[in-house]
Amino acid sequence: MAIYNLGSINIDWFYKVPHFPVAGETVAAGACDSGLGGKGANQSVAAARAGASVHHLGAVGSEGVWTTERLKAAGVDVTHVAIEMAAPTGHALIFIEPDGENRIVIYPGTNRLIADGDVKAALAPARAGDTLMLQNETNCQVAAARLARLRGMRVVYSAAPFDVAAVREVIEDVDLLAVNAIEAEQVAEALGVAITDLPVPELLITRGSKGATWHDLATGETLTVTAPKVTPVDTTGAGDTFAGFFCASRDQGLPVAECLELAVAAASLKVTREGTADAIPTMAETRAFIAELAG
Repeated sequence: MAIYNLGSINIDWFYKVPHFPVAGETVAAGACDSGLGGKGANQSVAAARAGASVHHLGAVGSEGVWTTERLKAAGVDVTHVAIEMAAPTGHALIFIEPDGENRIVIYPGTNRLIADGDVKAALAPARAGDTLMLQNETNCQVAAARLARLRGMRVVYSAAPFDVAAVREVIEDVDLLAVNAIEAEQVAEALGVAITDLPVPELLITRGSKGATWHDLATGETLTVTAPKVTPVDTTGAGDTFAGFFCASRDQGLPVAECLELAVAAASLKVTREGTADAIPTMAETRAFIAELAG
């Protein structure tokens, strides 16, 4: 099986600050660094490092071609990442406090210039049972989701950054909705239903240091895995790491409980490292981490 990810590719800029600035305040950063990021790229790297065959669908500007090399180095197929001259590569400004918490400002750039024809071409080889991952940092989500459903693919949607209109447009073609606790409430409020009545077969809610919960909304089955206690240094990309590992594990046919355990462990391990995509662990590192915790 394979995972196709219509996702953002960003150049991340990290600034370590003593605290987040308030209105009118200037704060001096103690350190600055850059690297590969974007919810889509992070999820693709996570899924590839978890052992899945991953094809990324997206676009970068001419100055961001190096990001595709980083994706390739992580094991991601970038055949369908276009190079656009009309805009710069998407980028993110990430401010990180000493406890690892962050605040992020993103500029979409080429992530919003993906062509419908490129999406159709990328999904042409997809088979029934393959997975399509989507987030809210690109265009073409609705067209991609509908095409994926016609091909019998499994559609996984991360409703972030939260956008009411985007959720309403794509939700009917979603098989698995992946959100954090706040986003789950936002989606439910936007659709006027209880969280457990959302119109999707499966719901995955991450709860940060409290772990994550998977819901089968058709049968009422619920599974929860608590997160191990770690000392976070950078929480950027933790949710993306979780989503990538969960989808890769499902793609490999593992039981949902094991998928959940692996995803929580990978996200927990990621937050102990600085950076986003480059800091995402491999499956071997994640299993070793679980074994260490058990021991």
